[in-house]
Amino acid sequence: MTIEEAQKAVDKWIKEYGVRYFSELTNMAVLTEEVGEMAKIIARRYGEQSWKKDDPRAADNGKKALGDEMADVLWVLLCLANQTGVDLTEELRKNIEKKTLRDKDRHVNNEKLKQE
Repeated sequence: MTIEEAQKAVDKWIKEYGVRYFSELTNMAVLTEEVGEMAKIIARRYGEQSWKKDDPRAADNGKKALGDEMADVLWVLLCLANQTGVDLTEELRKNIEKKTLRDKDRHVNNEKLKQE
């Protein structure tokens, strides 16, 4: 699925099942909430925090839940793009171009990133 197809699929779902988009402000708050849920899993899976005994995500160290939370983040981001008229395919293309022009030598010459 391309980004364009994903934006259209989310829009179709909203129109068929979701009644309407939440407001942009509500979706921004939901996006923040979903990023927080993703961060919680990453903190426990890759960081120093441990799982609570009764957390069902602990069984597979959050592997299944992490993908689901990433999809939730993407879903809300696609909603925000749709309702604000942003073509994410085009914006990502322009963003990659910007980063390439700005940073083409920066990371290659960064001593902190050199492999040991």
